[in-house]
Amino acid sequence: MPHKAPLPSAARTSNRQRRVAIVVSRFHENVTAKLLAGAREALRRGGIADSHVEVTWVPGAFELPVVAEAAATSERFDAIVALGCVIRGETPHFEYVAGEAARGLGNVALAHRIAVGFGVLTTDNESQALARVSKGAEAVQAALETADALEKLDAAPRD
Repeated sequence: MPHKAPLPSAARTSNRQRRVAIVVSRFHENVTAKLLAGAREALRRGGIADSHVEVTWVPGAFELPVVAEAAATSERFDAIVALGCVIRGETPHFEYVAGEAARGLGNVALAHRIAVGFGVLTTDNESQALARVSKGAEAVQAALETADALEKLDAAPRD
């Protein structure tokens, strides 16, 4: 039975117009294009204008962190959403790629104190991946909520 998550609800604490970078992997593009479509729709539902969203395609999930790092370093974005798909094969390659993508994206978030939505699917097969394309929207929601939380903490007075 396919995994059907509900569409993310708006739990944002700010209605500020955010600038968002989406970095998306071309590998397994039949899946990642659907992740991207869901992410873009979630941004629209969250009140983010298309003109405030910049999409950059990269070859695969391994390349997501370096381009996310460039987006963070540019200081033009309030949040980054990384979208990719790593499907298990017969070799350990899956673990290396998935692990390094996760580690690298986490490092970007910590080093730059920027919200990074993690929309990288790790599945055993393509049908599992296609059943989880709602994760693009969920990654957007997580990134926007985290951006709001970071903004709120920066605005808090220090005594």
